[in-house]
Amino acid sequence: MQIVFTTTVESGDVLILPLGKGGVDVAKAGGADMAAIGQAAVDAARFKGEAGSIAEFFAPEGGDVRRVVLLGVGDGDEADWRKAGGALTARLLTSASSASVSLTGLAAKPSAQALAAFAGAAVQRGWRHDVYRTKLPETAKPMLTRIAIVDAGGEAEAAYARVHAVNGGLELTRTLVSEPPNKLYPESFVERVLNDVEGLGLEVTVLDEAQMRDLGMGALLGVSQGSVREGRLLVLKWNGGAADAETLALVGKGVTFDTGGISIKPAAGMEDMKWDMGGAGAVAGAMKAIAARKAKANVVGVMGLVENMPDGNAQRPGDVVTSMSGQTIEVINTDAEGRLVLCDALTWVQKTHSPSTIVDLATLTGAMIISLGHEHGGLFANDDSLAEALLAAGKATDEKLWRFPLADAYDKLIDSQIADMKNVGPRGGGSITAAQFLKRYINEGVAWAHLDIAGMVWSEKPGTNHDKGATGYGVRLLDQFVADRFEA
Repeated sequence: MQIVFTTTVESGDVLILPLGKGGVDVAKAGGADMAAIGQAAVDAARFKGEAGSIAEFFAPEGGDVRRVVLLGVGDGDEADWRKAGGALTARLLTSASSASVSLTGLAAKPSAQALAAFAGAAVQRGWRHDVYRTKLPETAKPMLTRIAIVDAGGEAEAAYARVHAVNGGLELTRTLVSEPPNKLYPESFVERVLNDVEGLGLEVTVLDEAQMRDLGMGALLGVSQGSVREGRLLVLKWNGGAADAETLALVGKGVTFDTGGISIKPAAGMEDMKWDMGGAGAVAGAMKAIAARKAKANVVGVMGLVENMPDGNAQRPGDVVTSMSGQTIEVINTDAEGRLVLCDALTWVQKTHSPSTIVDLATLTGAMIISLGHEHGGLFANDDSLAEALLAAGKATDEKLWRFPLADAYDKLIDSQIADMKNVGPRGGGSITAAQFLKRYINEGVAWAHLDIAGMVWSEKPGTNHDKGATGYGVRLLDQFVADRFEA
């Protein structure tokens, strides 16, 4: 979808009139000619201007009629404009080809950032993955291709340029998460990402299984060994900061399909495990966004990519594997595989790039969904300042996080009798013991945060900026975090 900034309302466009909460002055917004019919629509819809609320009517215009949408923007802050943008596209996506947004009815002109958030959410809400749908009815096909914002000013257009770059990363993540597992596996994940980020100036490293074996990545390869699809480690590096500036590492779990391995999952709902690579997908999208907007920061994105399958060569419960760090792991449950992938990726990035800060993302535990549902991602951190920065970024982008504890008492729950650690603890505190496992692979002095996003990468209901399906969670959060923490 195209966002344009213009000075005139185009003939034929649906006319969008944003109105704030409280008193609704239709005459001021649309002119005296449509005041009476507009007020009738307001009364019929009980429209009060709340963010995302809508009332519609048709008004005479010359010898024709124009479709008019009254769009509530609430108190007019950035969050309310974002909600309004998503609601607008949800209403028009399959019923209008273009729309013009007139700001004349507002008591005060919105900020450039609010208008950029509005436009960004409008585009984000219009994304769909219809690649494999061959019999979609014409009335269900998206047709909204253009939204014009009238008299917004140059600052709003400049602010949207950054949002547009981030949206490109968001769409990459959603596409990766949506693809079926027979189409997206470690090798094709690499191919798709590299094709998508070509020309953005990212440095690329790809390790195959032979190279990872030489490096001693026994934990990651243990997960991969049951699949005919070879694992990969995909690394994208953006050098946008000073040569001596600190490096941020983003590390993502990329299990392109997770059967659970020998500890096989129940059949019901297993098809959802195509999105068990959501952490790696978020890292790929964030790296594209960071490079596309030429962030003034040094960031390396590492994606551990495997498929977890239960064939005759698969890893068994009771196996002991040696990670790249040299620490040994007793595999109690082969369905607790994400931490095995991440621990080797974490070790590799520290040995290779010496980052000062690491943020990893993973659809790691079902326990996180039990704890937080689908409203927040879980946050674990060894550094309070880092945790606060991530919480703030989550709040600013509406990709919310909730912090959980780390403590020695939880750490002891993953001690093994025959190895350095077990890959699972008891049922209680399952998300915390998973984080404690990862913490054992973080070097002294490195600020680290783990985001368990199991409940956030896929949605069974539409949200502010997404339809049902892949949400792209993590891309906007990470981009905001980079801007706040490494570019401010």
